[in-house]
Amino acid sequence: MEKYKLNNGLYIDKIGFGTYKAGNGDYVPTLINAIEAGYRHFDTAAFYNNEHLIKEVMFKSNVKREDLFLSSKVWKTEMGYDNTIKSFEKSLNNLGTDYLDMFLIHWPKKDLKSDDWKELDIKTWKALETLYKEGRVKSIGVSNFLPHHLINILDKCDIKPMVDQLEIHPGYIQKAAIDFLKDNDILPQAWSPIGRARVLKEERLMELSKKYNKSVAQICIRFILQLGVQPLPKSSSVERMQENMDVFDFEISIEDEFELMCLPQIGWSGEHPDRERIYFD
Repeated sequence: MEKYKLNNGLYIDKIGFGTYKAGNGDYVPTLINAIEAGYRHFDTAAFYNNEHLIKEVMFKSNVKREDLFLSSKVWKTEMGYDNTIKSFEKSLNNLGTDYLDMFLIHWPKKDLKSDDWKELDIKTWKALETLYKEGRVKSIGVSNFLPHHLINILDKCDIKPMVDQLEIHPGYIQKAAIDFLKDNDILPQAWSPIGRARVLKEERLMELSKKYNKSVAQICIRFILQLGVQPLPKSSSVERMQENMDVFDFEISIEDEFELMCLPQIGWSGEHPDRERIYFD
């Protein structure tokens, strides 16, 4: 698979596999199918409560640990220097490995009432820097951090983040954040790169699906790649797993790309790091 190069020189697959509620919670067979379909980069988190199942998947698969790329995250209630180190140790134990390929801060704030979030982020980031300097994790970064959250870290860090994982898909591309990340040589990663049902039913995307002879999901993923972002799709279907990686044999035209960039907001999850979660019917 084609690769992205992180700002520390590490190469990662251009497409990873998201494990949050993968296979509607039927993780082990789903992830084994994902490995057989060719995925090697698996994104998990302490909050997902599936790290121990990924350990089971690795045991049952024939793929060597060094050929997999495992990413996990420290949850918002476990932030701070000491708690982050403990969370990392727990993740290692759950995953049955002695190192991680990537470790992220999951959210910039432990809650929306936190006045000390900047200080807490720095303490948490310093823990990640320690783990990185010790060689226990190969890359470090953040998740759901917008530019105003990242500036705090960039102003005080010894090692700047290598990635930032955001919700990005047609109808919700967060271009200001993507541009900021690119300007600072931080790779954007996209969770929910295919969006939700509303995105899959978007008329213009269905038209482009016919034009390029690709599925709507493939149009979404290809669009994300052309933005210079690493998509982390998930699926329970082997056919769709394979389909989601079959996106390197075509290119969306510049006119169509701009049209997708300018779609009205659709398919947003309702999650925002500075606002209460919104739930849609």
